[in-house]
Amino acid sequence: MSLLERVRAAYRRIEQVDRPEIWIDLRPEADVLAEAAALEERGLPLHGKLVAVKGNIDVAGLPTTAGCPAYAYRPEADAPVVARLRAAGALVLGTTNLDQFATGLVGTRSPYGAVRNAVDPAYVSGGSSSGSAVAVALGIVDLALGTDTAGSGRVPAAFNGIVGLKPTPGLLPTEGVVPACRSIDCVSLFARTVEEASFALTCLAEPAQIHTGRFRIGVPSDLGPLAPGWAEAFAATVEDYAAAGAEVTTVDISTFLEAAGLLYGGAFVAERYTAVGEFLDAHPDDCDPVVHGIITGARDIPAHRLFADQETLAGLRTEALAVLAGVDALLLPTTTEHPTLAEVAADPVAVNARLGRFTNSTNLFGLSALAVPAGTVAGRPFGVMLVGAPHDDLKLTALATLRPERVPIVVVGAHLRDQPLNHELTSRGGRFVSEVSTAAAYRLYALDTSPPKPGLLRVPEDGVPVAAEVWSLPVRGFGEFVSRIPSPLAIGKVELADGREVSGFLCEPSATEGAEDISATGGWLAYLASR
Repeated sequence: MSLLERVRAAYRRIEQVDRPEIWIDLRPEADVLAEAAALEERGLPLHGKLVAVKGNIDVAGLPTTAGCPAYAYRPEADAPVVARLRAAGALVLGTTNLDQFATGLVGTRSPYGAVRNAVDPAYVSGGSSSGSAVAVALGIVDLALGTDTAGSGRVPAAFNGIVGLKPTPGLLPTEGVVPACRSIDCVSLFARTVEEASFALTCLAEPAQIHTGRFRIGVPSDLGPLAPGWAEAFAATVEDYAAAGAEVTTVDISTFLEAAGLLYGGAFVAERYTAVGEFLDAHPDDCDPVVHGIITGARDIPAHRLFADQETLAGLRTEALAVLAGVDALLLPTTTEHPTLAEVAADPVAVNARLGRFTNSTNLFGLSALAVPAGTVAGRPFGVMLVGAPHDDLKLTALATLRPERVPIVVVGAHLRDQPLNHELTSRGGRFVSEVSTAAAYRLYALDTSPPKPGLLRVPEDGVPVAAEVWSLPVRGFGEFVSRIPSPLAIGKVELADGREVSGFLCEPSATEGAEDISATGGWLAYLASR
């Protein structure tokens, strides 16, 4: 596909997904096509990569709003990080929605609308870099810029099943970025793969050399409360890294958690008032009420409290760096839960505070971090985060790619849990993900095989939903498993009730001739029980 065709496809994708809340200002398609035409013959490292930019980062020709229309100004030039992207051959499509003034981890605090999750629109997208993350997750752009002060470049990555790279503070310039907490703000990167994020970082900065040799990973001795299924998903991720050759050791992260509480619970939040407090005081009706309350509430924090918190933080940072000195990286869940839009609306401050448990301390300590997908829980993305010492950015990307990619597979019969062929999954590293139901487009037949198996057949009419399970396999294990599937069964795309299409067991139509139609039972286990 030519670059011009890719631009046109991106704008058609914008129309198709119908998510206007992603964007604050979208450039006219004709302008991007003209810019693309000028790039066609130039061999640049990010040639033709389509990019979205968070709405608190300057893009020449578009207003910078920081999620507040009354605050908007028109920059005369790109922010340096945007200029570097364009110089490397990237095309900017527009600016994206955010939690107003980059204050929040939910993606709902914006007059431009709450940005809905890319996988399940009833859930939050995560903030504050919500629009940028969803634009990548929905396949509109290849890369996106966000910012990350307390986790805003990592939490939305986790919630939308993409990669969020938070560089070491100072590695990417923050000039031309509306500050949240200027001393610890970072420009972050979103991509669909670790390799894409890593390559983009090398085009925009000069991070340290990549790590070689065996990795040592620190995992928390106590994770604290997590959403149902998340502790198990995290444990499975740890097993993946261990199986890939990493040495895993248990560490105490209480120092990190104590520092995390200082970001909003101490005097450091006063820096947000320094950034935009006077504007909020003068324009209370133009601001999100939650954002207004958080920032203006820091107005009267006494100076002595800031110096006390700085002294506390210095001691905690020394302890944190000592923990990191013993490992190549910490491995943590990126966040603690995935709330719905309704749950955030009911208790916006408390929910947001819980989401930042593992992310809030990173920039206070000046560390590097990388959020990566780690499967799903209850059909929604689950993510983990690698945290490293300052300037270990590329070490983290190397570590992230160590973990083997896993492939989901839908099973409906003898490979279900506690069934006679389930060992063919578990012996190849298979892990149970969730119980699911297919779309109402299938019939299920009892085949004459040994051991007994059902055959799932997609039909043009009179289809029913069929009970199933999703498992995941390492890529190599998936290949071995599929290569040994006997006729008349085969692997194809199975449509689930939630609209996803996942590789899974299907049956050749000829094998169902004369076979008992057991669709009315709703699934293989129910059929066995009925016998």
